[in-house]
Amino acid sequence: MTDLDLIDRYFAHINAEDWSAFAQLWDDRSELQAVGSRPRQGATEIEAFYRSLFTPWRAHQDLPVRVLPSGDAVTVEVHFDGVTHDGREVAFDAVDVFDLEDGRIRKLSTWYDLVLVRRLLEVGAGS
Repeated sequence: MTDLDLIDRYFAHINAEDWSAFAQLWDDRSELQAVGSRPRQGATEIEAFYRSLFTPWRAHQDLPVRVLPSGDAVTVEVHFDGVTHDGREVAFDAVDVFDLEDGRIRKLSTWYDLVLVRRLLEVGAGS
């Protein structure tokens, strides 16, 4: 499997909420640094974090719109579209920086405007 295949599988598993297959992309040394969250380590902890992250969404899609490989690192510009359980549509852009090793994700850091996303989620919450 190439590095780009691994990135493709990451997004496919997130979008399908295939958490058991998603967990296979990581190992016990893997690290996740997600915006606004404490660091997570290991496949089990990372999978649990993602599972809870997508609970508020009735539908969602992370679309990689630009993929920039550089050695064992891959930077991905991402467009997110989601619909909350109460029907609110939310869209925003993000950047994911992957460090890959031995066919697994060794480290991932995610970047997006957390204040904007929180504001988008609040709009209509009291309506």
